[in-house]
Amino acid sequence: MRKTLMLALALGLCGAIFQAAIGQEKPTPASKKASASPMAKHVVIPPSDIKWEDAPPSLPPGAKVAVLYGDPAKSGPFTLRAKAPDGYKVPAHWHPTTEYVTVLSGTLYMGTGDKLDESKGSELKAGGFSSMPAKMRHFVWMKGDTEFEIHGNGPFQVTYVNPQDDPRKAKK
Repeated sequence: MRKTLMLALALGLCGAIFQAAIGQEKPTPASKKASASPMAKHVVIPPSDIKWEDAPPSLPPGAKVAVLYGDPAKSGPFTLRAKAPDGYKVPAHWHPTTEYVTVLSGTLYMGTGDKLDESKGSELKAGGFSSMPAKMRHFVWMKGDTEFEIHGNGPFQVTYVNPQDDPRKAKK
């Protein structure tokens, strides 16, 4: 009896997954951000459809970003790509949620602490991954043009350890 019940539950689950898979919507281009839950839509974005924009004012000028999924400013999952030029630096900061970073090209250096200190960073080359817990103070810099992907759960915010490092407060 117990084996029959377990088999019925397993078959029911497989059927539900299959129904969800065949009921998926058409692919969403990068210009239309998918804002539903991860299982609600199938998202396919060819590299040619990625729409790069200047990074938000919370980051130093010079970087570009492309939101691939979700809305980093809202609650829920998101994925974004970022690219920055050689020598680009983000001073010590933290985020209210866990940050996951995968390096796609170039070299990203990441360190922890209250001040950017290049002697305390770890090198991440293409394929490298980092997970930074919520509120952990950290900093990054690039060697060579670098592209990386950030994903997590929003809202994704940048709070600088030293408020004077915040580019939003720079004199214009």
